[in-house]
Amino acid sequence: MTEQQQVSDDGVMTRIGQALMLLHGGDREEARNRFGVLWQQIGPDGDPLHRCTLAHYMADTQDDPETELAWDLRALGAAEDLTDDRLAAHDASAAVRALYPSLHLNLAADYVRLHRSDAARAHLDLARAASAHLDDDGYGNGVRAAIERLELRLRGE
Repeated sequence: MTEQQQVSDDGVMTRIGQALMLLHGGDREEARNRFGVLWQQIGPDGDPLHRCTLAHYMADTQDDPETELAWDLRALGAAEDLTDDRLAAHDASAAVRALYPSLHLNLAADYVRLHRSDAARAHLDLARAASAHLDDDGYGNGVRAAIERLELRLRGE
């Protein structure tokens, strides 16, 4: 990655982080607006790291479950274009395979909300299988716990 790309990467990821802070602060509409502006700038063929990150968080700002699903599918598609080298240029400790448990978990949750239990179970199975690549830390344990909670919910349906 060139120095110019690194500066651009830092700027985009910083702006995503700023919008994410708005989302976590409860201002979903403003976060959605800022993510939308960033998506227009990045474009559907932009840097896979930016697309994956942005789509992953944009999904969380949606009120409509179908729209949330569309954004989560974009995040998964971008992850499939993402390489370990590109991700490591942003975070040296990260690996692409560690993104998949969360991405599939989000899709499973989307499908539960849409009453599509077969699709939910399929993505939950993928999330569980991919969770073997998670570290035994707060993030990994949190994702594994969320997988278990969603599995219990699906069993109850």
